[in-house]
Amino acid sequence: MKVVFSYIKPYKWPALIAICLMLFELTVELTQPLIIAKIIDEGIVADDIETIWYWGLILVGLALLAFASGVVNSYFSSHAAQSFSYDLRNALFSKIQSFSMATYLRFPTSGLITRLTSDVQQVQTVFFMSLRIMLRAPLAAIGSLIMAFVVNSKMALFLMIGTPIVVLFLYVIVKKGVHLFATVQRRLDRVNRVLQENLQGIRLVKAYMRMDFEGNRFEEVAGDLKTDTMKALRVMELIMPVLLFVMNMSLLAALWFGAIDVRNGNAQVGELIAVVNYAMRMTGNFSMFAFIINAFSRAKASAERMAEVLIIEEGIEKHVTSEKVRPLTVGSIKFENVSFNYPNTDKKVLDNISFTVMEGEKLAIMGATGSGKSTLLNLLPRFYEPTSGAIYIHNQNINDMPLESLRAMVGFVPQQSMLFTGSIYENVRWGRQAAALNEVHYAASQAQIHQTIENFPNQYETRVGQKGVNLSGGQKQRLSIARALIREPQILILDDSTSALDVKTESAFWEALNDKQATMLVVTQKVRTAKGADKILLLDEGRVIAFGHHDELMNTSEQYKQIALSQGKEGEA
Repeated sequence: MKVVFSYIKPYKWPALIAICLMLFELTVELTQPLIIAKIIDEGIVADDIETIWYWGLILVGLALLAFASGVVNSYFSSHAAQSFSYDLRNALFSKIQSFSMATYLRFPTSGLITRLTSDVQQVQTVFFMSLRIMLRAPLAAIGSLIMAFVVNSKMALFLMIGTPIVVLFLYVIVKKGVHLFATVQRRLDRVNRVLQENLQGIRLVKAYMRMDFEGNRFEEVAGDLKTDTMKALRVMELIMPVLLFVMNMSLLAALWFGAIDVRNGNAQVGELIAVVNYAMRMTGNFSMFAFIINAFSRAKASAERMAEVLIIEEGIEKHVTSEKVRPLTVGSIKFENVSFNYPNTDKKVLDNISFTVMEGEKLAIMGATGSGKSTLLNLLPRFYEPTSGAIYIHNQNINDMPLESLRAMVGFVPQQSMLFTGSIYENVRWGRQAAALNEVHYAASQAQIHQTIENFPNQYETRVGQKGVNLSGGQKQRLSIARALIREPQILILDDSTSALDVKTESAFWEALNDKQATMLVVTQKVRTAKGADKILLLDEGRVIAFGHHDELMNTSEQYKQIALSQGKEGEA
C-alpha cells in the first residue's frame, strides 16, 4: 500500500486539516459524557438550576461547533480523496502507456481496466472515509476507554476485559480479509474479460446463435464472483456479533459492579452514567469496525494490484516530448540475422531473417498464416525487441535511435483497423493533430475515401461509432490508411491493410502513392499487389524462403510460383 498511498503526499495539508477537524469532533464527543455527569451530579442531584443551564448551554455550543467542523471536514476530505484518486488513475494510465508490448501482454486488458476503475475507487473510498470516520472510530473507542478511567478507574477496568480478545480477533480477520478480497478482484477481472469479449463479438454471437452459450459462460464467471464475494462478506459479518458480544459482556460487568459501588457510596450516579455512556460509545464505534475492516481489506488488495503496475521498471519505453523529436534520415532498412520469440515461449516466430530494402522502395511481404509477417513489421517501430540480430535504418541500429524519432518516421496501419469514437475528421487528424482541413482532405483522397465521405450527410463531421461499427470494412481500412498518410511518413507500414478493398479501389490507391517518397513495407496475400512492389519477401514458419522481384521469384521459387498460379492470370510472368 506504500506505493499507492505515496500519491497522497501532494494533498497532505488538506488531509491534515481534515484530521484536525475530525479530532476536534472527537474531543467534543469524548467531553460530552463528562459534561452530562456534571449536569447530573452538580445540577440535577444538587437541585442547582444555574449549573444545569450553564453546562447545558456549553453542551449545545460544543455540539454546534462539532457539526460545523464535520461539514468543513467533509469538504477537505473530499478534495484530498478526489485529487488523490485523479493523480493515481493518471499515474496508472501513464505507466500502462509506457509499457512495451511484451510488458503490456503480461496483464489481461480487463485486469488493467479493473485497476483503473474499481481498484482506484476502493482506495479512494478508504482514504476519504479514513479522514471522515475510519480513523475516528478506533480513536473514539480508545479515547472512550481512557476517559472512562478518568471518571472511575475501577468501573473502567471491566471495559478492558475483552480488549486482548478483540485485538487478536481483528488481526486474524484483517489478514484473512485481504486474501479473500484479492480473490474477489481477480474474479471481477474475469467477469470484465468475458463481458468485453462478448460485446466486441456481438455480431458473431448473434450470427452463430450462441446467445445461450455466452449467457452460460457469463453466468459461470458471475457465479464465481458471487460465491467468492459472499465468502469474503461472511467472514466480515463475524466481526459485528463477536465485538458486540465481548463489549456487551464487559458493559454488563461494569454496570453490575458500578451499581454496587453507587449503593455503597463509593461512586456517584453521574460517574456510573458517564462510564456507561463511554461504554456505549465504544460499542457503537466497535460496530463500525466491520465496515472499516471490510473497506480496508478491499483497499489493501486493490492497492497491491495497482502497485504491481506502478513498480514495474523493466520493459518501459522512455519517451521525450514531441517538441524534442528530431527527424532522422531513413536511407535503407536492413534486417540482419533477426530472430524473435515472444516472452515466456521458446518457439521462434522469426528465425535468422536477413534482407535489405533501399530508400523509397516498396517491399511486399507474403506467406501463410502464422509465418511471422505481422511480427516482422512490429519489430521495426520497436513494439518488440529482437531476441537476436539487429535492425538498421540508414546503417544505424534502431536500438540506438530515440524512440520518438524512430516512430515519427513511421505511418503504421495495423491488420485490424482501429477507429476511435468521434468524427471522421478527428479520426484522420488523430495521425497528426496539427494537420489542416485541406491536408485531411488530401490524405483521404490518397486513401480513396474522400469521395465516399463527401457523400455522407454530415461529410467529415460524420460520427464514427465505437471501433467504427457504422462503417464497412473497406471504409475503416481506408480511414486507417488516411490517418497514416497524414503523418507524411518516411516509412509506411501496411499490415494486410488493403484486404477489404476491391480491385479498382486498390489499384487507384497504389497509383496515388506512386509519387510518395516513402519506403513501404506491405503485408499482402495478393500477387497482383506484390507484382507492383520492388521486392517480395516470402516467409514460411518464420524463415525467408524467397526474396526478389516478381519475375525473378517466378523463375527461382517454386513456392511463390504456386501461389501466383493459384491466383490465376495475376501469377503469369
